[in-house]
Amino acid sequence: MRHAVITAGTKGLGRKVTEEFLKMGCSVTVNYRSDEARVEELKREWKSNLECIQFVKGDITKKEDISTIFTQAMNRFGRIDYLINNAGPYIFERKKLVDYEDHEWNEMIDGNLSSVYHFLKLTIPVMRRQKFGRVITYGFQDAESSPGWIYRAAFSAAKVGLVSLTKSVALEEAQHGITVNMVCPGDITGDMKEASILTARTQQDTKTPIGRPGTGEDIARIIAFLCEDNSDFITGSVISASGGVNVVNRHKNKIEKFEIKEKD
Repeated sequence: MRHAVITAGTKGLGRKVTEEFLKMGCSVTVNYRSDEARVEELKREWKSNLECIQFVKGDITKKEDISTIFTQAMNRFGRIDYLINNAGPYIFERKKLVDYEDHEWNEMIDGNLSSVYHFLKLTIPVMRRQKFGRVITYGFQDAESSPGWIYRAAFSAAKVGLVSLTKSVALEEAQHGITVNMVCPGDITGDMKEASILTARTQQDTKTPIGRPGTGEDIARIIAFLCEDNSDFITGSVISASGGVNVVNRHKNKIEKFEIKEKD
């Protein structure tokens, strides 16, 4: 049985990913930070699969907690086939860089970039022995083009750095049957993080070309596809899931650049 380690997998986008891997017949080690109520909720909903699930409490900004998550996964299931780096802290307050406290900067870098480094250091040797592994990282819309993001300097710096890390490790580990890809969710908010695509199709969203909001299921399905055995030709890729918003933005930027050039 293939085994997945999913960080922050009890709620939000991570919950839908956890459920997708359980539907695929995998065992899962689900990391969570503090919300015991959501753990109990998942246990109730998936009580027939409890022999395939373990929950490990831990803060992914701390190296020692990452080591604990890895060790418990290996001790119980003996392998790690899928590493889903779903967790990533975020500061919702609109703050310019000079207004950040050092601990806030460190949390953004440690949680969104360094945590992936520490997980990779532990899991890649396991995946090499297996001659199989799938690693998923998370970015944000257009992260691969290194855009500036006002009031989100620390978060965006970490995620843009993660783009390069994702591509670099994809090259380094390709010969070992390990793929590494990044998924960039669009603006999926509130209840939609745990909603189904069917639910989303009952709602309108004029901000997306496809006309509906994005959901956690959209992200989970992409991740599941990237983790298939026969998806081994896809590695080092950055895949956007924004309902076409990323395409609109790129087209708009090209037009604006053209208009500026014409005025000059």
